Amino acid sequence: MAAKLVCFLCGRPLGLRVEWHHPVPRSRGGRHTEPVHPICHRTIHATFTNKELARDFSSADALRGHPEMRTFLDWIVGKEPDFHAPTRRKT
Repeated sequence: MAAKLVCFLCGRPLGLRVEWHHPVPRSRGGRHTEPVHPICHRTIHATFTNKELARDFSSADALRGHPEMRTFLDWIVGKEPDFHAPTRRKT
């Protein structure tokens, strides 16, 4: 039996839709990818620039430690794997 994939960001089991996040963005030389929920992926990119991701937030622990991401993670924790909602960019 194959192990069920979990999201790089939130740690919840993945659903039918899986996206692949480059912890170090491709534009910054990243090649490695991690599985994420679409809503988690959009939240990462709505919150951080590629420069910020490459410099300070290339690990799941660093992402989870950011206050805006912590708020998101606290909200998403009980949602179904394929839950989706609009994502707002930081202003």
